Amino acid sequence: MTHNIKRVVVTGTVGVGKTTLIRSISDIKTVDTERKATDETKLLKPNTTVSMDFGRIQINNSTVLHLFGTPGQSRFDFMWDLLISRANACILLVSANRPHESDRTRQIIDFINKRVQIPMVVGMTHADFPGALSAERIATNIGYGHGSNRPPFVTVNPTQSISIKKLLQVVLKQLTTKQQNQKPLRKISKYNLTNISKVNKVKNLSQVKFY
Repeated sequence: MTHNIKRVVVTGTVGVGKTTLIRSISDIKTVDTERKATDETKLLKPNTTVSMDFGRIQINNSTVLHLFGTPGQSRFDFMWDLLISRANACILLVSANRPHESDRTRQIIDFINKRVQIPMVVGMTHADFPGALSAERIATNIGYGHGSNRPPFVTVNPTQSISIKKLLQVVLKQLTTKQQNQKPLRKISKYNLTNISKVNKVKNLSQVKFY
């Protein structure tokens, strides 16, 4: 069976939950490159991703998501280039209880927007922690206070598959909307007609099955 594969990059600052999210939802044993943290990162967690994380989840009989987690540290920016360049969508994780990371998050957004124009969904982690900010405050802090370019904001718990599936449903909706809004080519070859994305067949995202 031929699958329609969509590549989704999961990014954000150090310790925001990227590796945990992919491990919690992947159908396969995840591929990760965690190593012992040797810099200021060890204040947040003992290990850190130095290359990427990879997981896979089958949405339905025809659609598969490949999830790529980026390193959080800026010295591994070269991996962001490699991962973002071929991505179909991006999940930006933001810790709701760490507003001091807003500047770094804005840098990540700027990095992405200068390279690709793909759907983005902001996943707010640690929303139940003391001092957690609202979606409106977070949006303002990271540069999405006003304007029509604001992406969807979704609360997510990276340890709970049900919570992650709700986030992925929003990602799928963004991908479907983008495809529907694309202008059709004047001439459509027989090849293109037989390879139109099957994601468009998903009409009611609340009924999406995660196998």
